[in-house]
Amino acid sequence: MSVKIGVPSKGRLMEKTFDWFAERGITMKRTGAEREYSGAVEGVEGVDLVLLSASEIPRELAAGRIHMGVTGTDLVREKLGANNGLVDEVAPMGFGHADLIIAVPECWVDVETLDDLDAAASAFRSEHGFRLRIATKYHRLVRDYLRAQGVADYQLVDSQGATEGTIRNLTAEAVADITSTGETLRANHLKILEAEPILRSQATLFLSRVAPCDAAEAAALAALRERLA
Repeated sequence: MSVKIGVPSKGRLMEKTFDWFAERGITMKRTGAEREYSGAVEGVEGVDLVLLSASEIPRELAAGRIHMGVTGTDLVREKLGANNGLVDEVAPMGFGHADLIIAVPECWVDVETLDDLDAAASAFRSEHGFRLRIATKYHRLVRDYLRAQGVADYQLVDSQGATEGTIRNLTAEAVADITSTGETLRANHLKILEAEPILRSQATLFLSRVAPCDAAEAAALAALRERLA
């Protein structure tokens, strides 16, 4: 058996993850054809590369099917919770930065803060007979954040596609989404509320606390962590 590391399977996240490990003397590379999710690791014995989508990695860590994995803080916190007891953070990696924020239409000139949103939500329900809808993929994080901020008169609606488009499509009145530059929000005539982000996320290396380890795997994992330190 071997230690398995889950890494995003394509794009800049994969490339920057490979670069991050290379700076620490560990070479990762894809093997096979473009659509074959296989790879290799050189520099530490007994370690295998598993290429997955970033959204799959928290689940695989929590199930103990991989020993370590690289994914966004946002995905781990949303899928597993803050104090889940299933994973440990090994190292923030310094790339993939994005903030989870709440945005409303630019034309809502009286809504700039969370207090304004709370007041607008109450007025919206009185006028329309149903709660103001916030479209998001991050139900756990947004619900916990708004509860802590005292905002209650809203409903979350699931967004599986482009969250910013839900307001134009009349399926939501506000959005809670990940953004790095805000350009897409501005292009859709949305503005970010004046508040601390729900979460500041970045690519992070996580360790599964439940993945089984025999003696050889434990030794390989210790050697890997020593190299990364």
